[in-house]
Amino acid sequence: MTTRRDFLTKGLLAGAGALMIPELAKAVAKESLPASAPKISLKKDTVILLQGDSITDMGRDRKSNQCNTFQMLGNGYPLFLAGQLLASHPTDNLKIYNRGVSGDKVFQLRDRWEVDCIAFQPDVLSILVGVNDYWHTLIGGYKGTLADYENEYRDLLRYTKEKLPKVQLVIGEPYALRGGSAIEDTKWFPMFDGYRAVARKLADEFQAVFVPYQAGYDAAIKKMHTRYWCADGVHPDLPGRQLMANLWLEAAGLA
Repeated sequence: MTTRRDFLTKGLLAGAGALMIPELAKAVAKESLPASAPKISLKKDTVILLQGDSITDMGRDRKSNQCNTFQMLGNGYPLFLAGQLLASHPTDNLKIYNRGVSGDKVFQLRDRWEVDCIAFQPDVLSILVGVNDYWHTLIGGYKGTLADYENEYRDLLRYTKEKLPKVQLVIGEPYALRGGSAIEDTKWFPMFDGYRAVARKLADEFQAVFVPYQAGYDAAIKKMHTRYWCADGVHPDLPGRQLMANLWLEAAGLA
């Protein structure tokens, strides 16, 4: 029997302007990830480190070393994610850090890995990287290839597991939204899809949680246009940041 709550929920999800981000994220994760997909386990004093490029960086204070602060977390999905984790685990003394750096490609993560990753001794390490590995071949004169991205990323993950054998990995899917001001379809697709595939391949290879950001945005823009979520197609606006946090939590089994 359909309850009043079920009726209202279905109605809201069907409305073009009335979108429930948590429900959307849950549906995307259920559709995109197998039931056997890895999940994240939290315990008291867990250290969570978020790594990547400008999508993760989002204006954080590079001088801040204090966990769980606005200065450390910046204004992007790490802040939204940290807020939800800290609210739902108030007695676990979680320590959440953001060390994303705008413009980074995989080899640049590796250049700073000792200081910006290994030194933090994270229990959970989340990485979102790949958009610049392709984008900068279009606008920055970068000569890296898809094979370079895969090989450098695999080497980074291998090194990380050698140094941090117990770390729980989360790999975010690099994404680009058609209709964004920075995305020209004929230059981005289908070439960029290869970077997305590599990230998923490596998540499987290293038994990491995989966060299906592209699938989440693709579902979201069926409800509201790209500009609502991510005006340039790469850097999320406020709803996009919340969506990314919810997708991360769903994929990690922490929603």
